[in-house]
Amino acid sequence: MSNGFFQVGFTPGGTILKLFRATEGDTEISAKEISDFLSSKHILCNASAISQGIAAMLSSGKPDHMVLINKDYLSEIEESYTLRATSDKMSLIARFYPPSMKGRRLNADEFINDLTVKGVKFGIDEDAIRAFFAKPVYCTDVVVAKGREVVQGKHAFVEYFFETDLSQKPTLKEDGSVDFFALNTFTQCKKGDILARLHKEVQGKNGMTIFGEPVLPLAVKRKALKYGRNLVCSEDGLVLSAGVDGQVSLVDEKVFLTDVMELDNVGPSTGNIDFEGNIRVLGNVSENFSIKAGGNVEVRGVVEGASIEAGGSITIARGMKGMGKGVLHAENNIIAKFFENAEVHSKGYVETESILHSQVFAGTEVIVTGKHGFITGGRVVATNLVRAKTIGTDMGANTVIEVGADPKIKARYQELQKNIANTGKMIETARPQIENFMKKMKSGATFSLDQKMYFQTMLTEDKKRKADMQAWTEELDSMQDILESTTEALVEVTGDIFVGAKIVISDASMIVKNTMTYCRFKKVNGEVRMSAL
Repeated sequence: MSNGFFQVGFTPGGTILKLFRATEGDTEISAKEISDFLSSKHILCNASAISQGIAAMLSSGKPDHMVLINKDYLSEIEESYTLRATSDKMSLIARFYPPSMKGRRLNADEFINDLTVKGVKFGIDEDAIRAFFAKPVYCTDVVVAKGREVVQGKHAFVEYFFETDLSQKPTLKEDGSVDFFALNTFTQCKKGDILARLHKEVQGKNGMTIFGEPVLPLAVKRKALKYGRNLVCSEDGLVLSAGVDGQVSLVDEKVFLTDVMELDNVGPSTGNIDFEGNIRVLGNVSENFSIKAGGNVEVRGVVEGASIEAGGSITIARGMKGMGKGVLHAENNIIAKFFENAEVHSKGYVETESILHSQVFAGTEVIVTGKHGFITGGRVVATNLVRAKTIGTDMGANTVIEVGADPKIKARYQELQKNIANTGKMIETARPQIENFMKKMKSGATFSLDQKMYFQTMLTEDKKRKADMQAWTEELDSMQDILESTTEALVEVTGDIFVGAKIVISDASMIVKNTMTYCRFKKVNGEVRMSAL
């Protein structure tokens, strides 16, 4: 098997070109490649004669064909080749051309020596080179040197052995309502249970280009187990175990383990509650009282005009009568039977059966389920989705629904991209100076006080730039998830949306002018558009 190729010959009658046909399945020689070769050897040729010769060979069906290209009688030429390095400098490809019919062939040692002269320092494939010279295949790419691929490392990660899914949804009854007494919001554990295991980072291995340049692997991220009280960490820092029986939760990658504080009611008999772990209230939370928890809060009764702040999720089985002053804040999700005249802030999702004249803000979505499933009056804001059966009323209650990324987030994202690009350029510009100065210091060179101060300033600035780059990159990564998740922000209505309701998607908005049924609102070409579900 071989590609088509050619060979030059010099006779008293002139310069001839012998064309050889490719074997089945391989590539025929091109007129351009022949023309380029002849031009590099300063041999005059008629381009049309070459093309006609190739056409004649192919039509004849014969394995070769002779073409007279000029009437010059020139000196014989030796075997030659071209070299091409891939863009990543990891491979060197040679393409060999035969000597003239009486010309000299090269040998493997000559070729290898020439590669060294041309700066190839790593990965020369002597076996492939000697195989070619033993049995040449011309006009065919031959990989004659190959670099060592970089081996990427692995980031450290923590494996958890308890439920960490903060998007866990409550159980739905057959009638479509939420079973607020089967929420499964707490995870039980026993003393001695292994709760988490740290898998340490694995460093990568340098690669090497064919020119001897190192290729560095990407930096790997380190981690450490984060945990609160009642937990036991092994001496090597790799295993986290429960020190007591209790409830375990994960908040911002930190493991908390507490005995749940369980109360009959929160009110005059208890005062305000402030507890590091999870709190369960079997009854009600009275007006003007507050609960602050480092973990989850579960209320099995009603919350009336109270304030609840949770480092985890909040669940209220019988709903919240905010009385215009009740406020909920959760780092994760909020689930309640209803919200009335309340202010609700969740960094996760919000799920309920009705929202009446309330201000509700969710980091991901607001889902209003159940038999009625209505949002009436007030303002409901979510990043990805608001879904309800009914929005607004036929009486025209002022109801605003907002979804999509905040324009301030987009502006900050663009600012971070610009900062990272500009600072990266400054780091790369300063790198040669810093490396040169460090090299001279190691060799024992002496510097003036001004030079030392200048170098120290450069090092300080370089360190600050790299620290800034890391902080910006981490912020950019966190914002990337938000922006990607909001490109399809939606408002869905499984029943009716009434006249006067306002839909806002990112920076676009519309006011509903006709009652609509079973519809979806989405931003299309900069405008809020309605379509059927």
